[in-house]
Amino acid sequence: MNVMRPIRNVDDLAQAGLIDAGEALSLEAVAERYAIALTPAMAKLIDRSDPADPIARQFVPDVAELVVLPEERADPIGDHAHSPVEGIVHRYPDRVLLKAVHVCPVYCRFCFRREMVGPQGLGTLDAATLDAAFAYIRDHREIWEVILTGGDPLVLSPRRLEEMLSVLADIEHVKIVRFHTRVPVVDPLKIDGALIAALKVSGKTIYVALHANHPRELTAKARAACARLVDAGIVLVSQSVLLKGVNDDPDVLAALMKAFVETRIKPYYLHHPDLAPGTSHFRLTIAEGQKIVAALRGRISGLCQPTYILDIPGGHGKADIGRNAVHEIREGCYSISDYRGGEHIYPPAE
Repeated sequence: MNVMRPIRNVDDLAQAGLIDAGEALSLEAVAERYAIALTPAMAKLIDRSDPADPIARQFVPDVAELVVLPEERADPIGDHAHSPVEGIVHRYPDRVLLKAVHVCPVYCRFCFRREMVGPQGLGTLDAATLDAAFAYIRDHREIWEVILTGGDPLVLSPRRLEEMLSVLADIEHVKIVRFHTRVPVVDPLKIDGALIAALKVSGKTIYVALHANHPRELTAKARAACARLVDAGIVLVSQSVLLKGVNDDPDVLAALMKAFVETRIKPYYLHHPDLAPGTSHFRLTIAEGQKIVAALRGRISGLCQPTYILDIPGGHGKADIGRNAVHEIREGCYSISDYRGGEHIYPPAE
């Protein structure tokens, strides 16, 4: 079926042939709790004849999302614990997250901020709140990098992006501005001349961290959108999540990483799925993830190797769990070392 408009609810999913009539009623309970959105570009990629299609698994809701395990939490990586003012997360000394918007063009079913994003989420920062966030950045001279996330910051208009970057341009100690986004993949035509011009700002280096999880997401149009960004002098790195039923296979993961490098995107982070509510059907064990990542070594170029990381629950930051930061205490239970040398039990005790 040719999908020409965004999908935003269960009825849209049914009309697009992505679910059958029998599934619609049971999925309404999921839709009441977690937002649904799927762009035409992504809907067209779904193989409707394949019940295990990896693109559908990422975006089409599942009743398994109603199963919440005791260790899962609304704020799995501890954003709130490091939020000195609304819209800012200051977890590491030299960088902050700026969460200016909490909506996305698509809603991933495994999203670690699923309790905060979407129409029912935290919304877009108003002018006064955004001013307070910028004031915090201005007052903390240790901040070298500002990471715009949320939500997907590239849903904002070029005018809004230009306004925010013009404020950052006047903050001398900020040198790097990074955008975390899915837009070049899920809505590639949005990466046009106006948006790219808005991202260019004097005196700052701009990075875009592109989120994609399966090689089929890097279509010809998506690669062309990335090329427009790279040709404009914007550096691209990748972010992916290791997901059961999507990319938990060394061959699929290798193809994804090679596709990034072919598109002039440096593989950066491969995330172990966070303990977000209703996402256990996506999570492998750490041992399973380590085995898959180890299989990449020697199979593909060093240019293609991502860093396998876990965001330690409670706000303790990222750990490289592909190496010796993780130690199994007993089956399924690990001690994780954070970047300060602190030790944390994973999963956390109930």
